[in-house]
Amino acid sequence: MKSRKIQFLEKILKFFASKALRKFRPRIVGVTGSVGKTSSKEAIFTVLSSKFRVRKNEKNYNNEIGLPLTVLDLESGGGSLLKWAVVLVRAFGVAYLGSKKSYPEILVLEMGADRPGDIKYLVDFLKPEVGVVTAVGISHLEYFKDKKQIAKEKGALVKYLAKNGLAVLNFDDENVRKMAEEIRVKKIYFGFSQEANVRASDIFFGYEKTEDFYGGDLDKIRGISFKLNFDGASIPVRLLQSAGRPQIYAVLAASATGIQFGMNLLEIASALKKFQSPPGRLNIIDGIKNSVIIEDSYNAAPQSTLAALEVLGKIKARRKIAALGNMLELGTETEAGHREVGRKAAETADLLFAVGDKAEFIADEAQKAGLDKKQIFCYTDSSEAKIPIQNELQEGDVILVKGSQGARMELISEEIMRHPEQAEKLLPRQTSEWK
Repeated sequence: MKSRKIQFLEKILKFFASKALRKFRPRIVGVTGSVGKTSSKEAIFTVLSSKFRVRKNEKNYNNEIGLPLTVLDLESGGGSLLKWAVVLVRAFGVAYLGSKKSYPEILVLEMGADRPGDIKYLVDFLKPEVGVVTAVGISHLEYFKDKKQIAKEKGALVKYLAKNGLAVLNFDDENVRKMAEEIRVKKIYFGFSQEANVRASDIFFGYEKTEDFYGGDLDKIRGISFKLNFDGASIPVRLLQSAGRPQIYAVLAASATGIQFGMNLLEIASALKKFQSPPGRLNIIDGIKNSVIIEDSYNAAPQSTLAALEVLGKIKARRKIAALGNMLELGTETEAGHREVGRKAAETADLLFAVGDKAEFIADEAQKAGLDKKQIFCYTDSSEAKIPIQNELQEGDVILVKGSQGARMELISEEIMRHPEQAEKLLPRQTSEWK
């Protein structure tokens, strides 16, 4: 239950943000989903900012407080009443005295939902023109009864769009695709399916030859390429530091949004050359001993972890290692979700490091699915696991590092990355508060 102070703060920030929106009249893109919404937001921002003045929400500013702050271009006051007083004075200044010439033409806003009704609350005052839904999974099940209720919550973004709005929907996700049945606005689908309007095809990993410590050739993955297809036209796109379908989905969502804003495929592909996935989202990082890290430690749910393991399975490597931490906020699906991941890990990994009490379900199921017990290692937390993983790494290994925020799996990545001095740029949770 929120305190009265928080409820008051939300109301007054909403008031000033609503006033600013009526004054400056920016076009708004809302992005939600159980997985992939931050990467999609970043890709959309990359595409649109090549042609327009655009602002996006930063950090975790995707809720009832963070989104009004984004609209007003203000920072949180944290735990200080004095700082919040300053924030509110500045909010008044933006809403009543701000200049339209300097305000963004477009706001790209990621929208999170912890409880039923959160998305509708945000849509009611933000009034997005475009609503992007990435996927529906089983995260945050403590606050939702089941996946169906999560789909209903995420679908509120496109259900309550204005009549002239556009719903950008992931065709490959059945729960997202079904949202089209309850909406009257224009729709555009993205995905890998032939039936998607904006589609990816001809996907392949790029490799380069490097020399390992033994003087032999080593294939190192260097990004992923695919063809972007729309309305009979296609154009090649390459993501240099990313791997796997989740990033491609983000780019497809961004492309569909760019089309709505009058951009053509050539403009979109050119803008995407600058796209870099946010830290902790399937990024490729050089590891020690000529290894490669698939760094996906920002957060984890069964759906995103299965996708990451699929990436691991498709990569060429001498050995494939999965370092998987606890997946949190799964409620009654905790054991089932971890066991599903364990079965996939047995298919794709040569070695498995399970980190955390809940990850023991991953280890147990992986063994039942055929992974040799001698190739499975369990640790209580990432601090305990990082040195053994460092010692185990060999030349030519590819290691996937993934877990929920509470698992702190980025500590493992920092231990085994070739250039730890780049951790602040490449890894999540590098602020002083997290440290």
